[in-house]
Amino acid sequence: MDSLPPQDMRILQALVQNARITNKALAQSVGLSQSGCLERVRKLEARGVLAGYHAEIPPEAVGVGIQALVGVRLRRHTRRVVARFRSYVIELPEVVSLFHVTGEFDFFVEGAARDMDHLRDFGLDALTTRPEVQQIQTSLMFEAIRRPGWPGVRPEAPVDPA
Repeated sequence: MDSLPPQDMRILQALVQNARITNKALAQSVGLSQSGCLERVRKLEARGVLAGYHAEIPPEAVGVGIQALVGVRLRRHTRRVVARFRSYVIELPEVVSLFHVTGEFDFFVEGAARDMDHLRDFGLDALTTRPEVQQIQTSLMFEAIRRPGWPGVRPEAPVDPA
């Protein structure tokens, strides 16, 4: 993707910091007119650069008592096997994120469960019963810290005025 103009980068930084900011406040914070700012935001959305606006919900607020990363090794690595596994896993209610990776495991599944029994059942019933799964290894998360945005568009990132 092409690099973004500094004004668009400032818009993204402001939205990463507060996705509920009004267009008026956003325009003021980035030094644009309200109409110019709204036009830029709409163009960013149309290009897929600005893909959505999300709520942050603490896991315990919705009954999540334990989180884990589950390494999954597949028996075979054909496109069809990988696609079938990916399509299946991403629809499971316990799955937060799915990462297709290199290394010892083929996938890492970020999972969330009510408690240890629920997590055990998820691994045994939802993952190890799949014919394409050779092995799983579960690591419990003590803490999950997520930074908003990406390098270059986080609020603290300097924007090149060029």
